[in-house]
Amino acid sequence: MDSATSELSGTSELSGRTPLGRDSENGLKIVIVGGFGVGKTTLVRSVSEIRPLNTEEVMTQAGVGIDETGGVATTKTTTTVAFDFGRISLNDRMVLYLFGAPGQERFWFLWDRLFAGTLGAVVLVDTRRMSDSWYAIDRLEHRGTPFVVAVNRFDDDPSVFSLTEIRQALALDPHVPLVECDARIRSSGKHVLLSLADHLRELATARETTP
Repeated sequence: MDSATSELSGTSELSGRTPLGRDSENGLKIVIVGGFGVGKTTLVRSVSEIRPLNTEEVMTQAGVGIDETGGVATTKTTTTVAFDFGRISLNDRMVLYLFGAPGQERFWFLWDRLFAGTLGAVVLVDTRRMSDSWYAIDRLEHRGTPFVVAVNRFDDDPSVFSLTEIRQALALDPHVPLVECDARIRSSGKHVLLSLADHLRELATARETTP
């Protein structure tokens, strides 16, 4: 993980979209989960070096009463119905693949398939709807998948919850990293991914030193 962390940290702001190198041979998979409208698609879009694959569809009256939209920005008119996909080249041979999972309960059946082969995960949290994150945290803990929690701060969020208060509300174990982010900003999204990379490296080191 050391080389992957350093390469991710050094990834520059890209002016164009980069094709995958012919020498690439190692793919690392990260899944981004969380509640409906929390910013998963935005995060994938902001950090991906390629034009992301989005499976967004326009929200219609058919979803009224099925998808819980309370607390979601009124300007949101689309929703992910399968997954988002993006990519970051860490070096000539190592590539990080990003998968954003749909947040609505009716799509949760897809999550276990997206989790297959996952190196780690990011749980995005909206403090206006923190309970929407419980299922994601529970599923990751059940599977034993390492994860970090990133609080996506929205401009219209009136809450002033501290990270300590959020950790308590989510009943997070002390070892689970908790960071703040703005999913719209590439550097902020990269910070979240670096936090996960550091966490994975620490876990790997702990396993190696355990008798």
